Amino acid sequence: MSAESYVADLCRRTWAMTWKDVRVELRARERLNAMLFFAALVLFIFNFALGPDREKLREAAPGLLWLAFIFTGMLGLGRSFQAERENECFEELLLMPGDRESLYFGKLVGNILFMLLAEAVILPLFGVLYNLDIWPWLPGLALVAVLGTVGFSTIGTLLAAMTAHLRAREVMLPLLLFPLTVPVILGAVHASDALLAGRGLADAAHWVKLLAAFDIVFLVVCPLAFEFVLEE
Repeated sequence: MSAESYVADLCRRTWAMTWKDVRVELRARERLNAMLFFAALVLFIFNFALGPDREKLREAAPGLLWLAFIFTGMLGLGRSFQAERENECFEELLLMPGDRESLYFGKLVGNILFMLLAEAVILPLFGVLYNLDIWPWLPGLALVAVLGTVGFSTIGTLLAAMTAHLRAREVMLPLLLFPLTVPVILGAVHASDALLAGRGLADAAHWVKLLAAFDIVFLVVCPLAFEFVLEE
């Protein structure tokens, strides 16, 4: 098989898997609703906890924003293999013809899509609740959000598949995921802090490069490791 036909076949199978998850979500609307409700709850709780002090809110804002993103993404990742697990069809899914990388990429694209949709709602809500002028820096924040989401979801999808059949999967997934995504969290929080402080994206260029490098490395490593995870 030529490289062009392999890539085309991989894209076709990836799209089929992603579209399957999107259709399931459009029918049930469980994952996205739960993610949005949880993110709003996190933002409201910390808003009341910190009070009206604008300076304190500004200092804590980047961490709180990514706390909402990460917790919301964790909730979505934990449910990414739920339909297959509840219907006891995970083994049948593995029998799908073609390379298993398409299964990984299909789940990954779905997780990224749902997380970005939730973040598109969280970000304006965050600006309103914390009375922050985020709109001039919205393109930079969107770039950081995309890079951070890709890195977080890349490892998260692999670990979600690894823990799908464990009884303590709700505990094991964050225990495994958070240490591995420390560079993503640090880079995203520091880059967001530079933007919200008005220093611009140039001041956070090294953090953005860290996020991009992390994404590239694990977009190569995780699909290769996915097949070994499924064989266990």
